[in-house]
Amino acid sequence: MRERQGGPAAGLIAQVLLLAVLAATVGLGVAGWAVGLACAATMAAILARGLARGRENRLEPASWVTLVRATLSVGVAALVADSFARDTPVALLVALAAIALALDLIDGWLARRTGTASELGARFDGEVDAFLILALSVYAAPTYGTWVLAIGAARYVFLAGEWLLPWMRAPLPPRHWRKVVAAAQGVVLTIAAADVLPRALMQALLLAALVALVVSVGECVSWLWRQRHATRAKAAERAIARPEPEPAPERGPVRKGLAVALTVVALLFVWGALVLPDQTIVFGVGEFVRLPLEILVVVAVGALLPKAPRRVLAVVAGVVLGALVFVRVLDVGFITAFDRPFDPVSDSSYVGIGIETLRDGVGRASANILVVAIAALLIALLCVPALALLRLTRAAADHRNWALPAAGALAVLWVALRVAGAPAASTGASALVVREVQSVQSGLRAHDILARAIPRDRFRATPGDKLLTGLRGKDVLLLFVESYGRVAVQNSSFSPGVNTVLDKGTAQLKADGFASRTGFLSSSTFGGLSWLAHITTQSGIRIGTQRGYNQLAKSDRLTLSVAFKRAGWRTVSEDPANKRHWKEGTSFYHFDKVYDRRNVGYRGPEFGLPPMPDQYVLEAMQRLELAKRDRRPVFAEVDLISSHAPWTKIPRLIPWNKVGDGSVFHHVPLEESTTAKLFGDETRARSAYGHSIEYTMSTITSFVRRYATDKTVVVLLGDHQPATTVSGQGASHDVPISVIARDPKVIKQIAGWHWQDGLRPSPESPVWPMEAFRDRFLTAFGSTPATG
Repeated sequence: MRERQGGPAAGLIAQVLLLAVLAATVGLGVAGWAVGLACAATMAAILARGLARGRENRLEPASWVTLVRATLSVGVAALVADSFARDTPVALLVALAAIALALDLIDGWLARRTGTASELGARFDGEVDAFLILALSVYAAPTYGTWVLAIGAARYVFLAGEWLLPWMRAPLPPRHWRKVVAAAQGVVLTIAAADVLPRALMQALLLAALVALVVSVGECVSWLWRQRHATRAKAAERAIARPEPEPAPERGPVRKGLAVALTVVALLFVWGALVLPDQTIVFGVGEFVRLPLEILVVVAVGALLPKAPRRVLAVVAGVVLGALVFVRVLDVGFITAFDRPFDPVSDSSYVGIGIETLRDGVGRASANILVVAIAALLIALLCVPALALLRLTRAAADHRNWALPAAGALAVLWVALRVAGAPAASTGASALVVREVQSVQSGLRAHDILARAIPRDRFRATPGDKLLTGLRGKDVLLLFVESYGRVAVQNSSFSPGVNTVLDKGTAQLKADGFASRTGFLSSSTFGGLSWLAHITTQSGIRIGTQRGYNQLAKSDRLTLSVAFKRAGWRTVSEDPANKRHWKEGTSFYHFDKVYDRRNVGYRGPEFGLPPMPDQYVLEAMQRLELAKRDRRPVFAEVDLISSHAPWTKIPRLIPWNKVGDGSVFHHVPLEESTTAKLFGDETRARSAYGHSIEYTMSTITSFVRRYATDKTVVVLLGDHQPATTVSGQGASHDVPISVIARDPKVIKQIAGWHWQDGLRPSPESPVWPMEAFRDRFLTAFGSTPATG
């Protein structure tokens, strides 16, 4: 008994000591400690359980060598976890892994040499191999692709099969090929971790290792499947030959109490998951005082089913429940950020965009930690409900005599509450499933609806000489101001400051001979995804999803940029946030020139997520396009993003002749620097957001006064409201839109719009759908719809 307890204890102590040595020498962060301790404790518990299963089980000399390998593997796992937050000593990680692999040759040889090979030792050896391979695959995946994780996950997928399918538990015949393939995985992954081979060659080796592993696992499963009948027959023979087992000893009060407590925890977890409110981040204890019908059904069915079907039911229902909890979490996040629930059809495409934005906003290392944490949470959300339902249905089956009557009585109570109209009778989980299915169906139908809408265009065939005749010879600047919404100018703690800037700008423009008119548009998006607002404004079709954007961007729909180009303007785009080729810029919008952070010559610092200040963006447009002589009139879409969340660094407006290549901003103090985050200090974030809008609007006004002429027309508008953290729950999608021009003929042509004088809209200003702007703009400035 002492040896059975001493082995796991010794391993746990050695592993904790190794973590302490790593922390004292190369350093170990919170992630490394957490993962290392969790792995050490799990390994000790599993080994102790294996030793306790039979009196003959003991740690032979070979198993002590395996325990050393397990200790080294825990060190590798801790370093891998730490690599997502800080630089990892690769040489040390590779050395630990290489020693563990070398010891794998010794423990097997030692077991054969001493004649002490055992089933426990073989199983322990295999599980340590699998654990080390998993840790190494996690380390290699960010470099060589997430598919590498399949190498590490293979053993655990097979283990899940053993758990669910009895025929997969039969012992496999020894095969040298299988050992070679298993050893090859660790060797190849260790070489990948060392990063000593060319990337293409290393990917080829990893792929070859994965293919060999798939073949090996497939061969094992195939053999087990063919032998399933023989396995059942042998099990039956053993059952007949086996004497009647002695009654299991009565569990002590402590173990019995722990079992009851675990079942109660499982019940409460499932109950809470079923009644968890969705679409709101604020809820009280009263929200959980509900009786979910789903739990009564699962308990009753689980109590009646045989063991194998009951387990399948629990696992399937648990995974579905975990997925529903995840969807509810996503609903809360999307409502907080975008004022709408999660759309399973379109929003799944935002994963890559979200990770990239997160890396730009908080740094690559912090973003990677968050991504790993979210992935771990997702796995836990899928696994924990399944484990809880396994426990719950097993308890119901073991106590069928009281479980079924209790479920029946609660079902009668549920019906009574339902008839009385009481909200306590809950079917929230089922309703969420139905809603998600309907959402998927609606998302799929949206493709056909949009396909019919795209060709319906009054100006589709209008020739260039009949487009925009009222703006001939004018430079037209379409300025999108990031997160500039109604909340910036009305009914908020920061709107007085913004309005002061707008009123001052109006007065200054008027003194210089400029007039301005302002109204509202209802944006197609909220809190983010600015490109959806851009394409809505330009195309005259409301686009609120990435799927719709992708579909429309592949069409020949007339955009404002195409209309201006057809009418003889040079068309350009400037998106300072973009850092890669934007295919829609030429294939859909047909811009003659696309500027982004790669080609505007900026040499200054970044300002949080915005890579450059709005003042530089406008100065670059002036220098690269508007200041040229003997040119065609220019139509430019310019995206201004100094007001992009999280508003941590707000620039200061400087003299225009000092802007240069932007390097001056290294030496210009910030207007404001704050640690406010979108989901952190909301009061501070609101204040910083207001100041960022003040900066951008002051910059636009200053730019117009310095560079605009009688031949300049500026259309500035917000792309969307800021997230609900700033806008508040239930805020509208309204964004201000203004037209600025010195030529009175331009202002006269939009007199019929009944917009407010100046840059500040009044609460009574008209609100148009954002998609209505294109046609009204084209019509106001002399465009004639094609006939026939």
